[in-house]
Amino acid sequence: MSNKKPTKRRNALGRGLGALLEDSNDENARSSIEPAVSAINEIPIVEIEANPFQPRSHFDQESLKELAESIRVQGIIQPITVRKLEKNQYQLISGERRLQASKLAGLETLPAYVRLANDQQMLEMALIENIQRENLNAIEIALSYQRLISECELKQEQLGERVGKNRTTVNNYLRLLKLPPDIQIAIRDQRLSMGHARAIINIDNIDTQLSIFKKIVEDDLSVRKVEALVRGMMSGKAEDKKSKDKQQQAAVNPEIKSLQTKLSSHFGTKVEIKSDNKDKGEIKIPFMSKDDLNRILELLH
Repeated sequence: MSNKKPTKRRNALGRGLGALLEDSNDENARSSIEPAVSAINEIPIVEIEANPFQPRSHFDQESLKELAESIRVQGIIQPITVRKLEKNQYQLISGERRLQASKLAGLETLPAYVRLANDQQMLEMALIENIQRENLNAIEIALSYQRLISECELKQEQLGERVGKNRTTVNNYLRLLKLPPDIQIAIRDQRLSMGHARAIINIDNIDTQLSIFKKIVEDDLSVRKVEALVRGMMSGKAEDKKSKDKQQQAAVNPEIKSLQTKLSSHFGTKVEIKSDNKDKGEIKIPFMSKDDLNRILELLH
């Protein structure tokens, strides 16, 4: 029995938020805990505490005020979802914006679905519900993906199935978290688009990334211009590497170069000798076929 429960839980996660809630009800009912309430309940706002697993960290205040005004006129159209902690004490699962806007609107009670869920299910529900339903910025989505991977022990393929995205899309969001904090903040505040960020992240050097970011802001560069800029930098870097290799070849010790020429003539193939400052190195003798290898081996005897 104990081996089947985790499997069911993961399958439920794959079916989305509703399945998680259903499984939460089933598991708690089997544990003889008070069953989840399926009807809509009017709950005093003062009895609802924030969701500690809330993935959204930034709320637009102007948007909240607009929602609050709508709630004053029309009331709450979509109930929030909470879990019951104990008598007269609830914890928010989903509906953070509606809760905050309702407080601004001066409401004393809120319509809510009451569910039973453990901390792990709370985290999964909150993350998936927010990713699917809220207009999260790219960094918040990336952080939510990262939490689902690290805290819910999901692989990228599994995560993609949960949120309805392919692995490439998931990976593109996760890569944003490797960018410097200044760039992440700009993405969060929507001063930098996902397209700009994806171009910048192809540059390995942080100082160069920040330099490009500064240029984007100052010159209001389009995504295409940034992509072209990055391609030019990467192409120049490749050319610099080729030039450096040629310089290194030109700086080969004359004795080594003379020996290379003699060995190449002896074996009938281009022999390469690499040597460091401590007179350690290697000799490379290429061959074109099995017969060619046998020919070289005979010359070595």
